[in-house]
Amino acid sequence: MTIDAAWPAGLPIGDGWLETGRSTEVIFPYDGSLVATAPLGAPEHATRAVEAALAVAPAMAASPSHARRTALMRAHDALEAERAAFERLLVLETGKPLADCKVEVARTLLTLATAAEEVARLHGETVPLDLLPSGEGLIGFWTRRPIGVVVGITGFNYPLLLAAHKIAPALAAGCPVIVKPAPATPLATLWLVHLLRSASQALPPAAVQLVTGDVEVGRTLVEDRRIGAVSFTGSAAAGHAIARAAAPVKVLLELGSNAALVVAADADLPAAADAVVRGGYYASGQACISVQRVLVEEPVREEFLSLLAGRVKSVAAGDPRDPDTRVAPLIDQAATDRVLDWIAASGAEPIAGGHRDGRAIAPTVLADVAEGADVWDEEIFGPVVCVRTVPDLDAAFAAVNASRYGLHAAVFTRSLATAFAAIERIEAGGVVVNEVPGFRADNMPYGGVKDSGTGREGPRFAIEELTVTRMAIIRP
Repeated sequence: MTIDAAWPAGLPIGDGWLETGRSTEVIFPYDGSLVATAPLGAPEHATRAVEAALAVAPAMAASPSHARRTALMRAHDALEAERAAFERLLVLETGKPLADCKVEVARTLLTLATAAEEVARLHGETVPLDLLPSGEGLIGFWTRRPIGVVVGITGFNYPLLLAAHKIAPALAAGCPVIVKPAPATPLATLWLVHLLRSASQALPPAAVQLVTGDVEVGRTLVEDRRIGAVSFTGSAAAGHAIARAAAPVKVLLELGSNAALVVAADADLPAAADAVVRGGYYASGQACISVQRVLVEEPVREEFLSLLAGRVKSVAAGDPRDPDTRVAPLIDQAATDRVLDWIAASGAEPIAGGHRDGRAIAPTVLADVAEGADVWDEEIFGPVVCVRTVPDLDAAFAAVNASRYGLHAAVFTRSLATAFAAIERIEAGGVVVNEVPGFRADNMPYGGVKDSGTGREGPRFAIEELTVTRMAIIRP
């Protein structure tokens, strides 16, 4: 199946596919070649999608559980049947290495299946009301009801998975959903929406819609007071702007980070070095929980740096279509220039990398980065790992927390006491022991604190976020 034949022409708005009269080019980041043209939306298409979603919201809220579960599982099966084609498409539109695109499709399949299972667990409970004499004889219970129309806005780095994180919980909760993919990467999401709209005749087509376009399209969606919730994945700056624009509508924000990994003096150092390489360079570093800050206790600094430098040499940079490639060119030239500028401005001497490798940035390790450097303080979103030495674990935990971000962090140690101290003291939405901070279980609550966001993803937890409780009291 070719890309052009994978879904109908136009945008999936209302009951059909709407021709917009405009298009945009999707470019392969590796060599600048044209992947395909995609339909380009405008603010009026966003408004039309909201109105169509509002029209089907009552039907979605009343839809039986089996219809929602069946639609999700049929979409899962359809995606599974086109698994290899989705992997190839993701490589082309994101420029990510094939190995990472395979993981993205696998996690998308798990998200659809888990959301389908969670449909059966969407329930309330009965409550005793006779704690006061006035409540004697009353029956009390509460249920969960759909929050309404959901707007999902996704980033470019994991377009298929991030769209599934918005769409699958919304459908499971009984909410119509409108997804807006990143302008550079709309193709896999368009195909996913087509599969979902084709999956079940029991749900209205307008239960899942997609609108492409610029910031004005996004603003039109999030500023519409008729919607029930906005779920956004992207930068902290964009997330804060969306939260202000959408208020008082509920907003779920999965934002950026500069994930830290602590190497204790008692750590398995080869395993820790492996984790930094594995966690620092996947998706070419374009992941919000890729390893960026490494804090090493002083007694093991030299041994750890030697191990790390040796392992970085084996990280292959090049064509993302090559199964052996682990680092490929970033999404565009502007991103590449920014990362190289931050490396140069840091003043740190690279232990590895720090330069171009063809069109990519060579896997980079910077040691002893100065205070105030963007490569340490901000989200680099590139294949760069920074290492600092700390005198002890107290200093390490303090350094982890001395950041405006708090998404995921990790600690490598052989001590159970240190593991529990990290879990207790590190200010982050997730703490991982003896694994990469990017290890994410899609059936766990995922999200951050501070500037890394609000709310939680993962099908079970996102479904709860996209429902509201309804209290009922009856006097028979």
